Amino acid sequence: MKKDKIIYWIATGIIAAVMLWSAINFSFNEEMKGAFAHLGLPGWFRIELTVAKLLGVLALVIPMIPHRIKEFAYFGFAITLISATIAHLSSGDSVLLEIGHTFFFVSLVVSYLYYYKINGLKLSKPSH
Repeated sequence: MKKDKIIYWIATGIIAAVMLWSAINFSFNEEMKGAFAHLGLPGWFRIELTVAKLLGVLALVIPMIPHRIKEFAYFGFAITLISATIAHLSSGDSVLLEIGHTFFFVSLVVSYLYYYKINGLKLSKPSH
């Protein structure tokens, strides 16, 4: 069980650090305004995404946050990482940039799976 918690916290720490760094960068780095314009995104979206990332990080790292809220954070981060990949590739950015997004997405999946494992939760199967 200790190994599972270590894996969970490493993966969760990677995601939390990246999303926190990203939110801070969006807030204080003036070049981000140009980057969002390059991706075809409106300026208000940068602020919205910053707030969502900060809330998502809090949801993942605070242990007493309800399970359902954590699931929303995982889902939101998954959409964010997939959308970032699509936006960058659609804007002609290097495919090499997507190595980072892929690594962070894999870290997110590992965190999610180990969250379930260390909390004794079962992943539900879709009903037909």
